[in-house]
Amino acid sequence: MTEKLDGVIVATALPYAEDAAAPAGLRPDLDRYAEHCRWLVDSGCRGVGPNGSLGEYSSLTDDERRAVAKTAIDAVGNDGVVIVGVHGPGAHQARHWAELAAEDGADGVLCLPPTMYRASRSEVVHHYTEVAKVGLPVMVYNNPHDTKVDLTPDLLAELAQLENIVAVKEFSGDVRRVLEIRELAPSLTVVAGADDLTLEALLMGATGWFAGFPNVFPAESARLFELGVQGKVAEARALYEPLVAAFRWDSRVEFVQAIKYGMDYIGRYGGPCRPPRGPLSPEHLAQVEQDMKKAVESLS
Repeated sequence: MTEKLDGVIVATALPYAEDAAAPAGLRPDLDRYAEHCRWLVDSGCRGVGPNGSLGEYSSLTDDERRAVAKTAIDAVGNDGVVIVGVHGPGAHQARHWAELAAEDGADGVLCLPPTMYRASRSEVVHHYTEVAKVGLPVMVYNNPHDTKVDLTPDLLAELAQLENIVAVKEFSGDVRRVLEIRELAPSLTVVAGADDLTLEALLMGATGWFAGFPNVFPAESARLFELGVQGKVAEARALYEPLVAAFRWDSRVEFVQAIKYGMDYIGRYGGPCRPPRGPLSPEHLAQVEQDMKKAVESLS
């Protein structure tokens, strides 16, 4: 049976250590990152996703990007799945990253349509055809806000015909799409992509969650996922509603900084971001702190 890429996969944030010789004075702290990946899986999440947007893949050198993926794969071992982000401007770059992921032992890949370019339908199909040829299970990633390319349900139905395209991370923000994708492309695993629409997506039949805030609340997120998949609405809502104010940051421009701050807030290590991402403004910092306080108090 093909790997369906379902369950709670955490889009991992990447810790940095200060290093004057590294780009922007920050080098990926791979020891700390390995420990974080272990913690997430040991806390009940199914796996991790290195080199996503939250992992600041576009700010990494090629060598760093591969080292981050290998670190996650080694850290998780056989105890979870590792879905490596292989996003690239063109099909040849995305395929190259997928080939390296396969070589390094990844369980699957997450792939945006062509980045930095508003691709046509045929170009999108070509992009995913090339990535799928590598042979790993592919989760396509629909994020029309950032890519300006919308993987509509009918386009997903076309992509689902390609061998190895097994799942879609749905980040359009339109929960109506979950049922439409399930109708038009029943072979695809539908994965909730926005933390603040997770429960709604699960109740409509999504069977995965590729997530940001589980970097902060992994055990609670695994519990929320189980309740949602089982249709235990009252229990799921009681857990989810106080968390949503924090989860909304996953859909905002400052999502990386906010999630790293959330990690710092609970006593983990989030730390700084590499440019172009700067620190949170005082107003945003105050709001994230308030939203995190509400979340933590509800969980205690």
